[in-house]
Amino acid sequence: MSRRCQITGKGVLSGNNVSHANNKTRRRFLPNLQETSLLSDVLGHAVSMRLSTRAIRTVERNGGIDAFLLGTPNSRLPGEALILKRRIERAAAKKAAA
Repeated sequence: MSRRCQITGKGVLSGNNVSHANNKTRRRFLPNLQETSLLSDVLGHAVSMRLSTRAIRTVERNGGIDAFLLGTPNSRLPGEALILKRRIERAAAKKAAA
């Protein structure tokens, strides 16, 4: 599993540890990723995703995973989120047709 948020695409950054003597050694800044289950109202079940804590807050602020994905342009979403967005759009169209 990659260390990348499935909604925002936030990933690992690199930098330096700098000691008191100004010695520099490389280090990695890892994103705070959490395995979460978000309830999709359109799909009718929980969707398990690996998200950063900032993405979890953003999704909750926008009214859930359905509202967030449908309101976000495709160009700003990574591949995993686009697949889920298409599933939600198809389920919503099927629900509207019935």
